[in-house]
Amino acid sequence: MNGIPMKKEQISVFDMFKIGIGPSSSHTLGPWRAAQQFTHQLIEKDLLKRTEAVKILLYGSLAKTGIGHGTDVAVLLGLSGDDPVTFAVDEVAPKVTRIKQQQRLVLAGSHEIPFRYSQDVLFLSGESLPFHPNAVTFQALLIDGTAVSETYYSIGGGFVVQEGEGEGTEREVDLPFPVQNAHDLLAWCMRTGLKISELVLENEQAWRPEEDTRQGILRLFGTIRDCIYRGCHTAGSLPGGLQVERRAHKLNKRLMSGRPYADYESWIGAIRAGGNGFQYTLDWVSCFALAVNEENASFGRVVTAPTNGAAGVIPAVLQYFITFHDGLSDDQIIRFIATASEIGSIFKKGATLSAAMGGCQAEIGVSSAMAAGALTERLGGSQRQVLMAAEIAMEHHLGLTCDPIGGLVQIPCIERNTMGAIKAITAAQLALQSNPDKAKVSLDAVVRTMWETAQDMNVKYKETADGGLAVNIPLGLPEC
Repeated sequence: MNGIPMKKEQISVFDMFKIGIGPSSSHTLGPWRAAQQFTHQLIEKDLLKRTEAVKILLYGSLAKTGIGHGTDVAVLLGLSGDDPVTFAVDEVAPKVTRIKQQQRLVLAGSHEIPFRYSQDVLFLSGESLPFHPNAVTFQALLIDGTAVSETYYSIGGGFVVQEGEGEGTEREVDLPFPVQNAHDLLAWCMRTGLKISELVLENEQAWRPEEDTRQGILRLFGTIRDCIYRGCHTAGSLPGGLQVERRAHKLNKRLMSGRPYADYESWIGAIRAGGNGFQYTLDWVSCFALAVNEENASFGRVVTAPTNGAAGVIPAVLQYFITFHDGLSDDQIIRFIATASEIGSIFKKGATLSAAMGGCQAEIGVSSAMAAGALTERLGGSQRQVLMAAEIAMEHHLGLTCDPIGGLVQIPCIERNTMGAIKAITAAQLALQSNPDKAKVSLDAVVRTMWETAQDMNVKYKETADGGLAVNIPLGLPEC
């Protein structure tokens, strides 16, 4: 486990930001992708049609909070051949219900097998595999009596590693500016004079043409935009049994004095025209963050940023920049997301994005640092100020635990996104008003400290729902 964050990796913008379905990148998106990989392997080995049964074994954190995070839902849809980028979110619950009731599963969308949920999905909450707490094993029982088994680890942010295989080894490219840590990033920027976003876009050309990268980032923003708008205009309670009421809808309605707007552009225009006072701005930043994470908690379509549990921080800060700093242009949005991705990749390489390994500092803390750095660059900050802002944001999330009540990404997770967004904006403002040459703490020092803190943190505070608020709030667990 100690060796995971020290491995050299090549991380693209589209590794850090992924379109998917909530509520968790590590517990939903990752297992979904693992299930897809398993069925693809069965197809490649010509075993799919020979499979007569499948069993799913969930270990560690995936077992302990898998129901609340929809891990079981994700693996069933992944095995069925559905993709989280395109699958209709309104069909998630109905399809899983049909699988359970009919006791049939269509592997990869083409091979039907018997499937009994209560017997074929095993939550092994007392067992944990050594490589990572988020582990899932798929077993395919074949018609000749033999079995095929593969184990996958969902290591945070939707990243998946198959047991026995390295991460990121399939698509190594010759990056013009390889970056392993903040020191490398700053050295390249000083040598070339490039802004961080410019350096990122140069590196991305090693994978694809620049125009493809730009269009891909704008597709990410399209999902973010739609998620914010939808979350601010959807009333009701969140699923899961805690009866948490959606607040973004009420806050939006109050701030807009009940006036409806038919589309995102007119809505944002009205918000901008409403003023820019401190309380007004603060309320909207909170509203944006709440909207995204309420959608996430409802199995809505979101962008991991860099995780689903922290998916509201970067969208809220980006929307703040768009709304209150006239940042609504393709180039501004592309550069914001590019800068954020580079900050996030530094944390992934030097620490972790997984709350099951590092607590909530690995999710809300990292997303706040990413947002702070991105906002700082877009507001005219230097490369050193960008890194300083990221450092400040993470410094004040160190030690943040992950203790979801009922194993759901709702309490305290949704509100934490508002806090992470506000801290990011504050960190950016502090960095812009500071001389980074006199900074006492470097971003690399904070990344290292975060990883050491993660290793020292008691396991009950690492997305297990075994400690903290998860055991001290008498709301009870949701029904399975």
